[in-house]
Amino acid sequence: MDLLQSIINRAKSNKQRIVLPEAEEERTLKAADKVLADDIADLILIGNPGKVHALADSCGLHNIDKATLIDPENFNKSEEYAEKLAELRKSKGMTIEEARKLVKNPLYLGCMIIKNGDADGQISGALSTTGETLRPALQIIKTAPGITCVSGAMLLITNQPQYGENGIVVVADVAVTPMPDADQLAQIAVCTAQTAKSVAGFTDPRVAMMSFSTKGSAKHEVVDKVVEATRLAKEKDPSLKVDGELQADASLVPSVGSSKAPGSDIAGKANVLVFPNLEAGNIGYKLVQRLGGAEALGPILQGIARPVNDLSRGCSVDDIYKLVAITACQAQDAK
Repeated sequence: MDLLQSIINRAKSNKQRIVLPEAEEERTLKAADKVLADDIADLILIGNPGKVHALADSCGLHNIDKATLIDPENFNKSEEYAEKLAELRKSKGMTIEEARKLVKNPLYLGCMIIKNGDADGQISGALSTTGETLRPALQIIKTAPGITCVSGAMLLITNQPQYGENGIVVVADVAVTPMPDADQLAQIAVCTAQTAKSVAGFTDPRVAMMSFSTKGSAKHEVVDKVVEATRLAKEKDPSLKVDGELQADASLVPSVGSSKAPGSDIAGKANVLVFPNLEAGNIGYKLVQRLGGAEALGPILQGIARPVNDLSRGCSVDDIYKLVAITACQAQDAK
């Protein structure tokens, strides 16, 4: 069974309630129809009912009625949510009038539905920027306990089964935090190991903290940061299997790992790779994808108390479909 089918099967086994706040967008509605047809998740669609049904009819979609459809302009919980949002943001000076306007914004409304316990996760980005997706999530749902930074993980499915977990590696951060400090890097390590479990299905995540140095082979302040991040990651989660600093080959290749880092339980066996900064992570995964022919699933946002994921505005129907299944798997473990 391939990884994507495994993710879909896990999503089906314990269905979650996923909000799609861009339901008036054609690709999103087509993906929703497929998700509902395949019984992957219970969907909450936000949009004008007339526009959503007209679009569904014009596209020949037959499953949209299985979803819960919420009109942001005429929602019976709007005032309740506005009061809760104003209370949540009163330290930032939000008034009830401002809150009433915001709960009509589908991205804010979706996050309030999750905050109220009526949904488990949200996906947007087909029409919205990353900032527009993240802002309400961080203001309303906030980060998970012990986490202060959000990061993005990518699942890389390669044709090299001798590396990672039968050719699959989970890498981060590839999307959010440009220059993490040691504590943030440690948080990214803990979160990425959790993503490896909940989404990739790894039973034994083995985390390599990546660098251009292995075990003191080079001296530099950025190496020191990775060493400190490794120590902090172990402190944050004593059960975490993590080692660093390790070069890429020492992380993945058993013979190199045993030579450069003898005695390490991770070197040469890593299936989770944490890059020292966003620049390295983003460049690295795209090189593996384009030159190595790997399939890349993600980015998967991590660190938020309940899963909120961001699509590219150039996404396909299939991209949205896959991300619903991924978000559902995250939600299963976030409770």
